[in-house]
Amino acid sequence: MRILLTGGSGQVGREVLQRSGHRQILAPDRQAMDLSSVDSIRSWLDREQPQLILSVGAYTAVDQAEDEAELAYQVNRDAVAVLAEYANARKAPLIHLSTDYVFDGSKPAPYVESDTPAPSGVYGASKLAGEVAAQQAEQHLILRVSWVFGAKGANFVRTMLRIGTDRDQLNVVDDQIGGPTWAGHIAEHLCTLVDRHEQGQTLPTGLWHCGGAPFLSWCEFATTIFRQATDMELIERAPDVMPIPSSEYPTKAQRPANSRLDSSQARHALGLETPDWRIGLEETLNELRAS
Repeated sequence: MRILLTGGSGQVGREVLQRSGHRQILAPDRQAMDLSSVDSIRSWLDREQPQLILSVGAYTAVDQAEDEAELAYQVNRDAVAVLAEYANARKAPLIHLSTDYVFDGSKPAPYVESDTPAPSGVYGASKLAGEVAAQQAEQHLILRVSWVFGAKGANFVRTMLRIGTDRDQLNVVDDQIGGPTWAGHIAEHLCTLVDRHEQGQTLPTGLWHCGGAPFLSWCEFATTIFRQATDMELIERAPDVMPIPSSEYPTKAQRPANSRLDSSQARHALGLETPDWRIGLEETLNELRAS
């Protein structure tokens, strides 16, 4: 089975490719298929004719999106619309990744799938538009994830290790709560869904939350990263991590104060267990140490 994977050079895409095994996964680079160009996407699809689509690639520069809204929507909405159009024409399942940023974070409890989205920035709005586009595919399965990290790409773990080793003290916000999600766990879920389809099972249509657990703040996450990295001798010493409110760390785009996703429905309906980010953190640090 020919499988299209968009975003093969990103955090999740690389993890999928590492687990490709027997699967015939096609991961075109930007030169072969530019997600900001609907003509480029259509040309690649017409030529390669995939039988299943993993829509992983996205514009994820949260702050930069405020200045590049057109590009964010081209990649996060328009590209997905073309994939959905093709999926319908070829009767191909479309599996799409989305984000906790479709919510504004004002809810006091973890978000469930039936909660009404209310993005507070361009990135979240463009990803929500991508969800709507993906839902135009008759066979669509959307997974929302949160706080993605891994050994590759730009993410919180790599940023902390990069800037923290040169400082005695690091200020990190403690009033934003969420569930870190290891890119490897997301890739494992995607591969599980692919295998089920290849085995003749009909994938359910719908949207599910699949974020990591347990929940904690960015400050607590940073503290855990440094403690574990020190224990593994990846870094010589850890900086003092000081909790600060978001108001003391202004960003161009507003971040959700609550990014907690209730992933129980994914476990019940899809058989996908809520990933424990602590396992992923150990795997990430081991990979960084080996490299």
